[in-house]
Amino acid sequence: MPTRKSDAIWNGELKNGNGTMKFGSGAYEGAYTFASRWEDANGTNPEELIGAALAGCFSMALANGLAKEGHPSDHVETTAEVTLEGPNITGIHLTSQAKVSGIDEDTFQNVADATKSGCPVSKVLTGTKISLDATLLK
Repeated sequence: MPTRKSDAIWNGELKNGNGTMKFGSGAYEGAYTFASRWEDANGTNPEELIGAALAGCFSMALANGLAKEGHPSDHVETTAEVTLEGPNITGIHLTSQAKVSGIDEDTFQNVADATKSGCPVSKVLTGTKISLDATLLK
């Protein structure tokens, strides 16, 4: 598997500075500032990108886990809410919905719970509490 690369540039001091973050693939480049991270200003922030990474990883891993159980999903959608308190990420809450035919609720929840701690991005974030609400859509 290839090594993935991302870049960040920061100009100036913390509160008055600005920067950009971009993916090595060229698929995304976004501006960030102190205000976009700690307040509600336009731009992105590292926590938002962590949330997107976890939501994407979880969705793919859940689809894979369900298929391995013999129940391929039609659709998986996941939202990640990253909580930042002071300089610390204190939790990430995942809300996921999956449309899957022919699976019972207990099996679905077991696969979802295993996925929460088993996807590669979750493994990197082991120091952060990750919670999950998973809904089976039929």
